[in-house]
Amino acid sequence: MPPLLFGVSVSTSAAPDADPAGQARAAEELGFDFVSASDHPSGTHPTYETWTMLTWIAAATSRITIASRVLSLPFRSPALVAKMAESLNRFAGNRLILGLGAGAADAELRGFGLPVPTARDKVDGLAEAVEIIRGVWRQPAFSYAGRVHTVAGAELEPKPPRPIPIWLGTFGDRALAVTGRHADGWIPSLGYAGADRLAQMRGQVLAAARAAGRPPGDVTCALHLEVSVGGGADAGPDIVSGSPGQIAGRLSELVEAGFTAFSFSPAGPRPASEQVEQLAADVIPQLR
Repeated sequence: MPPLLFGVSVSTSAAPDADPAGQARAAEELGFDFVSASDHPSGTHPTYETWTMLTWIAAATSRITIASRVLSLPFRSPALVAKMAESLNRFAGNRLILGLGAGAADAELRGFGLPVPTARDKVDGLAEAVEIIRGVWRQPAFSYAGRVHTVAGAELEPKPPRPIPIWLGTFGDRALAVTGRHADGWIPSLGYAGADRLAQMRGQVLAAARAAGRPPGDVTCALHLEVSVGGGADAGPDIVSGSPGQIAGRLSELVEAGFTAFSFSPAGPRPASEQVEQLAADVIPQLR
């Protein structure tokens, strides 16, 4: 089994007391493996743009890996995402995980004056985007003619010194198959997937990997989940709640089910910083 990875979600909130770089530095000092951030440019609450914030975090840290969870592709062209990722990864010293999604928030796209792809176009576009991103990372004057995306002689220099991992946040049958065929990792959110469907969905990802001639172990199975350390049973069905021992027990079940990376988002009334410290001190050591 590969080593377990543990990460912390950094809020994109731009409230007056927000300190995303400070959150990331604290996670780094506590020994977490990565920090991640979601991508929702539009909304009524003040927020930072995700990629800009991740760049700020990269400059403020030195060891911890930085992940987009997940970057919504319809907001940005695939070749541009490839350039953005190469630059941030280079600035960060090869510490990037490029998390991508097909785009779930249609209202945000409309609000920003962007076309809303059909469900089919979202999934096909995601698969094509991964091929384009890897193509411009690897080849000179890369061209690609897909059903949704095209590039014509795209030049990207410099190239990444080594492959940048691409993780996909996917849920539907066709999108799970794309993940198995193309991705280095799968990172669904428990709140969207539902605990009762996780095993079946993971099986679909790995079956698609095998069908594509890939070893299933090439796909990291990660899970983003809300946790409430010290919370009670009323925290909600999609929140892992309880004492450190109870949370470690639930995570152990997920490890047994094949998940080897976890992104934590503290929930509930207790301060997030206290919960992150307790995860590092009292939960993660039980799993490692």
